[in-house]
Amino acid sequence: MDVLVSGSTGLIGTALVRALEERGHRVVRLVRSGGGGRDAVRWDPSSGTIEADGLEGIDAVVHLAGEGIAEGRWTAEKKARILDSRKQGTRLLAGAIAGLRTPPRVMVSTSAIGYYGDRGNELLRETSPPGDLFLSKVCVEWEGAAEPAREAGVRVVHPRIGIVLSTKGGALKQTLPIFKLGLGGKIGSGRQYWSWVTLDDVVGAMIHAIETNTLEGPVNVVAPDAPTNVEFTKALGRVLNRPTVFPLPAPAARLMLGEVADELLLPSARVEPARLKETGYDYRHPELEGAFRHLLNGSS
Repeated sequence: MDVLVSGSTGLIGTALVRALEERGHRVVRLVRSGGGGRDAVRWDPSSGTIEADGLEGIDAVVHLAGEGIAEGRWTAEKKARILDSRKQGTRLLAGAIAGLRTPPRVMVSTSAIGYYGDRGNELLRETSPPGDLFLSKVCVEWEGAAEPAREAGVRVVHPRIGIVLSTKGGALKQTLPIFKLGLGGKIGSGRQYWSWVTLDDVVGAMIHAIETNTLEGPVNVVAPDAPTNVEFTKALGRVLNRPTVFPLPAPAARLMLGEVADELLLPSARVEPARLKETGYDYRHPELEGAFRHLLNGSS
């Protein structure tokens, strides 16, 4: 199978490309610069250009590209980049796919559990409505931008990805040094649900989405049971054999991170992976403490 991947150099993209190639698939990278050729297609979402001819013959598309969310404080310009990079890039790629003589069979276009916003104890499935945070609105527009591909008959899947656990990047890599020093603790009240998933299972779910013909629309990519932030913190402390008695109060989190705290750390999203369960996805790391032990043994 020939698979086009955007965002191929990021945390998820790097792991996905490796897994696809290990399964014998040919990966074509969607790139902003460098040479084109058989294994790379150039595009520039900001100017609305893409080498559409290079997409002919592609069997599946995985679209991961977008402005980083957790890097730095959010200014008005940063928020515009977060939205525009997702909406413009997805619309450009979906439109190019729709115009092909033979479109790919599937487009896996990522989203995030930020779609649901701050929902307390409510159990959230793929059919749940969006929330009202900034990231909720971004996710609605992000998913909607893939509509041209769907209208062209392409099976479109939107993995709504939770907090990705990996020692190679993301939140765990940033916070691990603090917890290793015994300086970690709950954030805010600690009662907010944190829906997580290991990088291994993000990649596994992406491949599952490509290969499962009955899977389309939104798919929650999270582990089966979401812990609260307190439970998450205590599990990490147990694995590290460190205390977790230094809380980060909500006002301090807002002072340090601004709006990022209210969008990523303090909201509660108790998300259930209903569609992955229904379609028989086999988790590599379904349980939090076991996932931490695997990760901290240096596996991924």
